Order: sequence, then structure tokens, then C-alpha cells
Amino acid sequence: MQTEPSPTKVAAGEKPVVLVVDDEYGPRESIAFTLSSEFTVETADRAADALNRIKAKHFALVVMDIRMPEMDGIRALEELRKIDPYVSVIMLTGYGTLHTAQQAMVTGANQYLRKPPDIAELLEAARKQAAATAVRRHQAKINSDAVEMNAALKREIDQKEPQVWQARASVELVHDLNNPLTVVIGYATLMVEEARAVSQVDSERGQRLLEYANLVEKAAEYCHHLSENWRLASKQAAEFALLDLVKTAREVQSVIFFGSVAITFSGLQAAPIRGSKFELMRVFQNVFKNSLEAGATQLTVAMARAGDRIEMTVTDNGAGMDPERMRRALKGGFTSKENGTGLGLSICRHLLGTHGATMVLESTAGQGSVVRMVFPAAT
Repeated sequence: MQTEPSPTKVAAGEKPVVLVVDDEYGPRESIAFTLSSEFTVETADRAADALNRIKAKHFALVVMDIRMPEMDGIRALEELRKIDPYVSVIMLTGYGTLHTAQQAMVTGANQYLRKPPDIAELLEAARKQAAATAVRRHQAKINSDAVEMNAALKREIDQKEPQVWQARASVELVHDLNNPLTVVIGYATLMVEEARAVSQVDSERGQRLLEYANLVEKAAEYCHHLSENWRLASKQAAEFALLDLVKTAREVQSVIFFGSVAITFSGLQAAPIRGSKFELMRVFQNVFKNSLEAGATQLTVAMARAGDRIEMTVTDNGAGMDPERMRRALKGGFTSKENGTGLGLSICRHLLGTHGATMVLESTAGQGSVVRMVFPAAT
């Protein structure tokens, strides 16, 4: 594991700092004196002392002897790279073989010189390797900044998920408008047929025509409010008013699902909350539709009150889902339907969240699903 020392900035005009590590006083001081014309030089006579210094600050270059007591240069180099992977290291060998120098290069050295080094060769190597250190540190900072920017962007996206949700609203709008528009077309066809029969002055059929007309009007009104909510979504939150959950859910059954006998109700006869009727109709439409399209022949909507909360539970006997499909469905973007968008449940979670409500999905493959929504009761 790499442990980076605290960064030290070199001001304009300051000399780069070099660390010379050698247990022999004479060669150590000679190298330090040679480099001092262009660098600020620190010295250490043991590898352990050098490693402590490298932990404490950044150096532009480390010049280190291979042969030292207690900890030789090869082992010290291995430890140094765990602390600072960017600093250039020049290894010195006075009697070692080419194999020793090659071993140092494999371990992480950037260059090796014979000891004692030629003055001109030492200065040229120091300049080159100090510059290489600066380049590596700059590149590492750019990479680090990019990683941090990416993390900051992710945090901002997480914090602003509701606003990000609005970017998908056009797709969601089409998703939600599809059902009521189909209803409008279906009832319009029925109205035409009944109109022909009314021409024979049949009062009973005339009454049915009026009922169909009322349902068409409600469905059209629902479409209108969906469009209006989309138009205002980026400007203001939906206005909440006192409403009855039971009545709203029953209206969805009647208007959107043609009064389907597969949908039954139990529990409370009235459940007052504060909210947006048409936003909750969108929620119930999605939940009921998912159950019926999953093959459910029985869908029970149960209403109960627990203290200051109202619990609405939708239980079906459809195909159900395994844990992975359930996780992906709640996240959004996943669908098993040929023409589905995979946005239904994510729409529900968002809209319920704006009402201070929660939604929990429980499902078992082959046994059906349970959607539990808990709302703050109206006071």
C-alpha cells in the first residue's frame, strides 16, 4: 500500500531538494557538495533515516548507495516505492556487478551510476531525473484531480436525483399517457355504437351513452393534468389538497381499467391524506397495470390505518419476480415487456417521495407480488 508524504510546493526560484543516502561520510559529502550548486541537498547515513525523511516530505531526487549496513540500497528502494512512487532514484555502486545494477532498476530505480560518479555525469543525471520527478508528480495530480472531480460529480448527481429525474420526464409522460389515451379511444368507439342505437330513441341506451361520455371526460381530464404537471414540473411542485385514497384508487379502477372485476378493495372505506390526485392516479395506474400485465387474475387493494399513517397494500397472484429482477425493476430502466420503458416503478417511487410516502416491493417468482405504500394521514 502506497503512503504519500505531505506535498511540498517549490516556490519559483527555489532549488529542487535532493536526498543523498550513503553510509560513507566522504563520498556522501562529496556528492552533496557537487549537487549543491543546483540543488538543495539533504543527507542521510542510513536507509531507515532516509525513509523517515521521505515519509515527511517530497524530494525531487534520491541518490542512494546500493551497499549499506542494516538495510542495503535494494531493500531500501523497495520500501521507498511504497512511500513515494514518483520520486526519481539514482543508485550508486562502487564495486557491484552489472547484475546488481539491473536488480536495482527492476526494483524501481530510474538510473544507476558508478561510484564515485563523474561530476558532469552526476549533474546531468540529477537534472534529468529531477525533471522527470516533476513530470510524474504533475501527471499524478491531474489524475487525482480527475478522480476527485468524478467523485464530486457523482455526489452531486446523487444529491440532485429528483432534478435528474425530470430529464427523463418526457419518456415517462409518454409511458403514463399511453393507457388513458387508449381508454379514450376505446370509449369513443363505444360512444359511436351507442349513438347509432340512440337514434331509435332507447332511453336505457341513452343513459349508458351518458355514462360512457362521463368516463371519456374523466380520462381526457386525466391526460390534461398529466401534460400540465409535466409543463410545470421544472417550475413548481404540485399543489396538494385533501383527498381520499380509497376514492382515488377506485377512480383509477373505473376510468383506466374499465371497472375491472380483477381489482377488489378491502379495509377502510375512506383514507384521507393531503396530496395531488392526478400524481397519485399515476402511481396507482402503474402499480395496477404491472400486476395485471404480470398475469394476475386477482388484485386486492387493502387500506389500513396505523397511528398517523395510512397503509395501502396491493397484493396480486401474478408471475412475481426473483430478487435480482425486483432490484433492477425498482432501480429503473429494466423491463420484461416488449415495448416497456422500465420506468414505471421508478416513477412511482419519485411521486410517492414527493408526498412523504414510502414504497416497499415484496415478490416471489411464481407466487405474486405485494406493493406496500405508506402515507402520512391527513390531520
